[in-house]
Amino acid sequence: MPLIENNLKSNLINAFFECDLKQLQKDYHSIKEINVSNKAFLYRQGDRCSDVFWIKSGIVKLSHITEEGIETTLAILGKGSVIGWFWNNAASPEVEESVQALKEVNFYRLAKNDFKALMSHQTELAWHVFEEINARKHKVERKLRTVITQPVEIRVIATLLELAEVFGIKCTHGYALEIHLTQQEVADLVGASRSVVSTILNDFRSRGMLDYTREQICINDAAFINL
Repeated sequence: MPLIENNLKSNLINAFFECDLKQLQKDYHSIKEINVSNKAFLYRQGDRCSDVFWIKSGIVKLSHITEEGIETTLAILGKGSVIGWFWNNAASPEVEESVQALKEVNFYRLAKNDFKALMSHQTELAWHVFEEINARKHKVERKLRTVITQPVEIRVIATLLELAEVFGIKCTHGYALEIHLTQQEVADLVGASRSVVSTILNDFRSRGMLDYTREQICINDAAFINL
C-alpha cells in the first residue's frame, strides 16, 4: 500500500534526525527543529531564502500568486517532504512559492551548504531524498498529462484518490482526508474552475461516492475505483 510505504520512509527520515539531533547540530550547525501553528507560513513567495525545509509532521500547502494577484494551490505535502532552496530558480534568490501550514507543522530547517554536506555524508538519507523528489516529479508529470488528456470529472477522481493515499484516515466511508481543503484549492489541484469542480463534488455526494462538510472530505474509495 502506498500509504504504508510513505509512512515507513517518513519514519526512517524522522528516526535519523531524532537518533542524535544534538550531534547532528554539532556537525551541521544550521539545523534547527521548528514548530509552527496552523496557517503560519514557513516562507512566502518573494522571500530571499536559500535554506532547506524537511517536514517532520503535519501538512503544508504550496501556492503561487500570479501577476494578476490570483493565488493558486500547487501541491499539498506531508511528512518526509523536502522543500525550499533546490526547488526554486537557481538564478534568483527569491522563492517562487509560498509554503503555509494547514495544521500544526514540525520541521527541520538547515542551510544549503549543510544540506549538501549532509547528503554527501549520509548516502542512505540522500537516497530517500532522491526518491521523494523523483516521486514528486512523476506526480507533476502525471498531473500535467491528466489535465491535457482527461475530462474534469476524471481529474477530480484521480486527485481525491491521490490525496486519500497520502493523507487519508480509515473511516466508515473509506478514507477521511485529515486536511481541510476549500473547493477552490481542490479546483487548483485539478486544473479547473471552482464552479465546475463544485458541481462535480455535489454530484459525487448525491451518488454516495463521497461526503463532505466545511471541515472534512470523506471518500468512498471503492466507489471511485470501480468507475
